[in-house]
Amino acid sequence: MRGRVLKRVAVVAGLSAGLLGGLAVPAAAAPPAYSTTTLHFAVTGQDGQPCDVVADAYVPNGLSASNTAPAILTTNGFGGSKDDLKPVADMFTQRGYVVLAYSGLGFGGSGCRISFDTPNPDGRAASRLVDYLGGAAGAAYLDAAHTRPAPVLNVVTKDSSAHDGRPHAHDPRVGMVGGSYGGQIQFAAAATDPRIDAIAPMVTWNDLSYSLSPNNTGQTTGVSTHNPGAPKINWDSSLALAGIMSGVTNADVDPMRLTGCPNYPPQICTALAQAVTTGVMDESVRARLRAGSVASYLNRIRIPTLLIQGQTDTLFNINEALATYRGLQANGIDTKMIWMSGGHSALPEPGDYVEKAPNATTQYTAGRIAGWMDHYLLGSSASTGPQFSYYRSWVGYSGNAAPAYASADTVDVGTPSTYRLSGNDGLAAPGGPVQAGLARFTTPPFGLPTNHDAPDALGLINVPENDIPGTFAQWSSPALTSSLDVVGSPKVTLRVRTTVGANVPAVQQLVLFYRVEDVDASGHATTVGNLVAPARIADPTKPFTVTMPAFAHRFDPGHRLRLVISGGSTNYRGGQSALPVAISAGAGQTVTLPVVAG
Repeated sequence: MRGRVLKRVAVVAGLSAGLLGGLAVPAAAAPPAYSTTTLHFAVTGQDGQPCDVVADAYVPNGLSASNTAPAILTTNGFGGSKDDLKPVADMFTQRGYVVLAYSGLGFGGSGCRISFDTPNPDGRAASRLVDYLGGAAGAAYLDAAHTRPAPVLNVVTKDSSAHDGRPHAHDPRVGMVGGSYGGQIQFAAAATDPRIDAIAPMVTWNDLSYSLSPNNTGQTTGVSTHNPGAPKINWDSSLALAGIMSGVTNADVDPMRLTGCPNYPPQICTALAQAVTTGVMDESVRARLRAGSVASYLNRIRIPTLLIQGQTDTLFNINEALATYRGLQANGIDTKMIWMSGGHSALPEPGDYVEKAPNATTQYTAGRIAGWMDHYLLGSSASTGPQFSYYRSWVGYSGNAAPAYASADTVDVGTPSTYRLSGNDGLAAPGGPVQAGLARFTTPPFGLPTNHDAPDALGLINVPENDIPGTFAQWSSPALTSSLDVVGSPKVTLRVRTTVGANVPAVQQLVLFYRVEDVDASGHATTVGNLVAPARIADPTKPFTVTMPAFAHRFDPGHRLRLVISGGSTNYRGGQSALPVAISAGAGQTVTLPVVAG
């Protein structure tokens, strides 16, 4: 993939192509103290197709069979390649680790089609690379035709037993790092191979059916729903294009993957076309995306997991990581959580994480990742950090971002504070009087947008919204007399009136879009994190709750909190029909915020 827009798609904040292309990278102080060898691996793709996976092995100087070190396995973000991973290899080789960086299936010189980081084939492909790190003969080759076996690697520390409590052949001491597409593969690999010892997935998904077509109401487990959501038109089309271009760029590796639905399983092209035209993603595709996501196999993850999610991320929002975190915690797995600055929609702060020059000393999140691996792979006695840490953009600092982070023993740090709809456009503060009122608007036909949202896939944020009159309603609080810190997922509970009832096909259902705005003293409104929560409402005759994407945000004194509900969004494919919507004020019409004492 090439170009700024597609580089944003390949991102982000975790070892992928081009996230930090605009930041200066310090010049190398000295030649690398390691050797690098390009390797090839024979693996099996979808439907038993033979594939070649290309990788670079980074081995620090001075290691030997009698002086071994643990290993790091890492792969690219969507649209990227192994070449993007040299900076993280530099960071870990300087700490003494062997690093094996590879291009995932369908990307950067590796063969076969994109299969969305599923345990089979992606996890099994990663397992073959673990064999090599464990010293297996014949695991790697020096050529893509797999005719010249690479020398056996004998410098990686071995384990006598894996996390299933049993001994395994060729068991290396190995952890995995990476972000976005390179984050989800860690779950797929860990679920497949008990020899993996620790993972640190960054900015990745829990349920890909939610990521690409979210529904923020009617959620059953985590972020998953039975009812389809609203397709992310900008992200979905941009990701599709990035995958196709990756296949075209490396067409000589596997020309056959460009037939039919280029570089994808054929069902994906059909599903995308259907989502654009009808607003509903095919249920069989949604089920396939969910089945290949960690949401469907959380009970198979049995190793320490450091989850890192971005606060400014409209592709994989924090709710996805929360769903994974809560599932792992319920299973008794050592799991910790970081809400970092940046994400797929904005650059992380330089003192937090710099993809092209990660530094465990000067960057908070880079340091936490390195510390996690040191603890579990090197046996370091150093702390792995607090249970939960979140970045506060309103706290000033210089250098390392650590002072901007707050920490807690639980991810549920906020105390619920409930506002109520009041009058036609008011939001009554907790304990305040509520006035009768009614707001009306009409959703647009054919999923047309009703506002000028910031375009998600471009990575732009904080562009003022400009809703078309008659297509939205909004409710604003009084001006705040003191700062209001919100950390977590706002919840909106409402009953609405419309002309469509229950038990109608999904394509006919009411679709609404929810967002929280920060309105400053001059009246300028900013959608917090550019986060929008679509809701496809199966039964609008009953009250329903919308769980909005989590964030950490301070509303300053003199600012107002605003809830906006619209009938469309530039970034999503809305409902098919134009429907009238009426929302009354009242005690049961609420917005609940998780508030943290400032």
